Amino acid sequence: MLNLTGKNALVTGIANNRSIAWGIAQQLHKAGANLGITYLPDERGKMEKKVAELVEPLNPSLFLPCNVQNDEQIQSTFETIREQWGKLDILIHCLAFASKDDLTGNFSQTSRSGFNTALEISTYSLVQLSGAAKPLMTEGGSIVTLTYLGGVRAIPNYNVMGVAKAGLEISVRYLAAELGPQNIRVNAISAGPIRTLASSAVGGILDMIHHVEEVAPLRRTVTQLEVGNTAAFLCSDLSSGITGQVLYVDAGYEIMGM
Repeated sequence: MLNLTGKNALVTGIANNRSIAWGIAQQLHKAGANLGITYLPDERGKMEKKVAELVEPLNPSLFLPCNVQNDEQIQSTFETIREQWGKLDILIHCLAFASKDDLTGNFSQTSRSGFNTALEISTYSLVQLSGAAKPLMTEGGSIVTLTYLGGVRAIPNYNVMGVAKAGLEISVRYLAAELGPQNIRVNAISAGPIRTLASSAVGGILDMIHHVEEVAPLRRTVTQLEVGNTAAFLCSDLSSGITGQVLYVDAGYEIMGM
């Protein structure tokens, strides 16, 4: 039986109740994990208030600001984990961003700054957070990130985010190779298109969702909780032999030729 009791899990990327990270956090909590939640701080504190109210039923023992473009905040986050928890067992990486201007139209028109920002937040942050988590995973651990089919196939308007996800997936493999000797497993979930705050920036996202509903073997797309179930599995001892993999949770869409 899936049981995460006694496991300390840090979940990043919750923005609202549509976030895939929210679905994952709920399922980790249901399995008994002790949760830490990070949020993206802003000057007015709106995100802190919104996320705090959302996750309150999960009773997180840590609630921390963490902008992955700020090295000091990353350091502070993991220092707090060391001081208050002593160890970390699970890291959930649900962070991705690209300028809306770079998620429509011609890929060749991607701006330099837009390209750099997308890869810094969506790809490099996994590398950086994993490096920070490594010394705290003293009893082994599981790192799970989110990717999408647009990292291996050309998807209309996905553009620079596809490059970021391709980089993310190869980062999973390099991290798995590095961290495996410490019994730290690193995997990715490739979820089908879900209407979230992040995906809403992609031009034609609703058309993408409707297409999956028409073509996928299950004739539907997936829910945040279905992705959360897979994440909980990957964080548990039931998946102890799995690392460096991309698991598709997309109602089977990935297998279709047309």
